Amino acid sequence: MTADRRARSSADMPGDITRRELYFFNLYRCLEAVVYVALTYSPYAIEWIKLAHPLLGQVASGAYLAVSLALLVGTDRLRARLADGISLALLIDILASSLMLASITGYEAISLMVLVNVGIASLLLPRRAFLFSTIAALGLIAPYFYGHFFDTAFSQPPLETAAIVIAYFVVALLLRHVGLHMRATEALAEKRGVDLLNLEQVNELIIQRMKTGVLLVDASNAILRINESAWHLIGNPPPNQRELGSAAPELSRRLYHWRHSGKTEQTAVALAPDMPEVIPRFTRLAPNDDTNVLIFLDDTSLLSRRAEELTLSSLGRLSASIAHEIRNPLAAIRYSAQLLAESPKLTAEDTRLVEIINNHCTRANDVVENILQLSRRERSRPESIDLNAWVLAFVEDYKQSNDLGGDHLRAVTQNRRLEAMVDPQHLQQVAWNLVQNALRYGRQPNQPARVTVVTRVAADKGPPLIEIVDRGPGIPPKVAARIFEPFYTTHEYGTGLGLYLAKQMAEASQASLEYVPVAGGGACFRITLAPAGSLLTARIAG
Repeated sequence: MTADRRARSSADMPGDITRRELYFFNLYRCLEAVVYVALTYSPYAIEWIKLAHPLLGQVASGAYLAVSLALLVGTDRLRARLADGISLALLIDILASSLMLASITGYEAISLMVLVNVGIASLLLPRRAFLFSTIAALGLIAPYFYGHFFDTAFSQPPLETAAIVIAYFVVALLLRHVGLHMRATEALAEKRGVDLLNLEQVNELIIQRMKTGVLLVDASNAILRINESAWHLIGNPPPNQRELGSAAPELSRRLYHWRHSGKTEQTAVALAPDMPEVIPRFTRLAPNDDTNVLIFLDDTSLLSRRAEELTLSSLGRLSASIAHEIRNPLAAIRYSAQLLAESPKLTAEDTRLVEIINNHCTRANDVVENILQLSRRERSRPESIDLNAWVLAFVEDYKQSNDLGGDHLRAVTQNRRLEAMVDPQHLQQVAWNLVQNALRYGRQPNQPARVTVVTRVAADKGPPLIEIVDRGPGIPPKVAARIFEPFYTTHEYGTGLGLYLAKQMAEASQASLEYVPVAGGGACFRITLAPAGSLLTARIAG
């Protein structure tokens, strides 16, 4: 059930209460009508009350009884226009009581019975309480003036009439306050109910999306609740399989052991074939109560990856600190080697040694630069770009900045506009690194490198892609599985950080970088970008 539907269900509750109140209000009206009929038709009542106008009383009481019964039967229809319906019904009550007061002499209880009508109407419709009490007062004053001036048998004291009129206003205003307070309390309770339902839905969604598996098991080992991760880790059992012993026997055995010994086995176990190993943890919902038990399944592979991420993060910060300390002495060594190389007294062997020093200084400086670049990456600032125009400009810029010699670098673009959301600066660094690697390693022996930068879409209406393709020997599968790991390299003078940095920069712009083997030989590095207009926001790099 969605939150909106639950909110509507909660909003119907005050309507049910109002119907009950309205039903008893109509039922009380029928009781009044029965009393009126008894007073005008019963021979016993006629003996101890005075009927000044018997026919008027009998017609008024009979008609009022019929109307009261009709209102009782039509309670649900009356709710369609609640305010107007209650107001009209109260007018009928006051009119009937006025006619009864005009036809019966010396029976003031009728005006007191109307006091209840005024109070209930003010409770149901607090904002009309003053109007109701005013109409009721007029309904009482009218027969008083009629009897005082036209009926010689009329004997009701004016103070008694004034007291009842005041009572109308006091009761109406008092119940108005009570009614407003009740409506405010109902509205607040309704709002709190909707908030609780929404919070329950949010909690349910969070639990369902948790990477940690969560199960709720009762005393009979029946699974009461289970989230997606737990359902996957125990082997995706059928929905009707709610018995833990059948769905995950090993987990049921460990739960039994924990319930009886209080000790949890810390060894990892796979609860289903081809599923990662987990470490189950158990906890009671209430102390000393084994009725319901929460089971948490921690995926050991996720824990390992988190530990690896923390290690790499710490290693990155440590490496950056070391790189700063290495940079100054490295610059002094390199500068001294350059000055030594200019000496005319160097022998051929010494010149070779100086060359070796310069080469290794250059390599060490590249490692330092890559580490510093890794530690000071800035926030990604994605924007919408035309990939075709960007790739053409990139290839032209690369050719002008680098001497390709006999190597070939070309761009292949689409014949239609292809837009993507990416940080152009990050994309420039990633593509530059990939093209440089392709020109350096993506060549057959004794042949020039042939590198192509391609733009296309993954499929019909798929995400935009940039592919850097070469026709070299390709990358062996064992090496390809590790090329994006930091400090992994197969080249003598490689740093092992180029592809790692490229992948990190791509992910900072909500893109992905992957290696794709090429049929017939060669390598392809594919950058999958976010389409223009994507609502994804760039993550903070580093």
